[in-house]
Amino acid sequence: MSRTLDGKVALVTGVSPNVTAGVAYGLADAGARTFCVDVREEYAMACAAAIRKRGGDADGIVADVTDEAAVKRAVDAAIARYGKIDILLNGAAISRPAGLLDMELAEYRLQLDVILTGAFLCTKYVAKHMIAVKTKGAVINLGSTEAHQGNPGNIAYGTAKSGMINFTRAAAMELAQHGIRVNMLTPTGTDASEGLARAKEWNVTWGRSTRAARRPNFSSGAEGIPLGRQPLPSDYAAAVVFLASDGAAMVTGSELRVDGGVTGRYWRWNPGGAT
Repeated sequence: MSRTLDGKVALVTGVSPNVTAGVAYGLADAGARTFCVDVREEYAMACAAAIRKRGGDADGIVADVTDEAAVKRAVDAAIARYGKIDILLNGAAISRPAGLLDMELAEYRLQLDVILTGAFLCTKYVAKHMIAVKTKGAVINLGSTEAHQGNPGNIAYGTAKSGMINFTRAAAMELAQHGIRVNMLTPTGTDASEGLARAKEWNVTWGRSTRAARRPNFSSGAEGIPLGRQPLPSDYAAAVVFLASDGAAMVTGSELRVDGGVTGRYWRWNPGGAT
């Protein structure tokens, strides 16, 4: 990966071993000094340590993105460590699949809080810093193809990710006058091989979602993906690096889907499925 982000500082939230850690690796490989934030200490510190081992510059902190004081501390810590923040990647999320009739209210609120309130708080305080020091920065929010499709049995996650679409657009319009761009990167069901390898390397516990188990009337693996395979976190990383770079200087309020074509296909066409 070319070093298009040399001299930049990226704050990344939710660095569990799979998608967001892969994106953090990509930002660091492109030259960004990377500040890793997670509610789990072992994830934040392991991600930063792994980036340093790969030759990058990284540090980490424990923070709950739903806690305003904790978010402020994390932002201040990143600035104290690296002097500034140029890039924010809102990746913190939680998915505990349950349907409308079965999900407890507290669980529903938790998923919306982590995904949407977390993005709101982190964007607010990072943007305030960027405006104060006149940084024309980039905010990238991690979405999901579930924001566009009704997935039975996972109502909270998809609802929160769909809310992220308008949060991205609204924040982009508010921050445009300051030269701060806000965009959304949309993954889909992800090949877990990189995440499992990272969890082993970090010596941490991480398991695939319960949605990975085969369910009646659901496809699995690469079925339904026009490009024939599930994306890897490294596929998302390349797209995030583009959105964070000067090459995307005129891109804001947009959603870039790295989903192998799943949201673009005709619903009756099922590539890779039974004939």
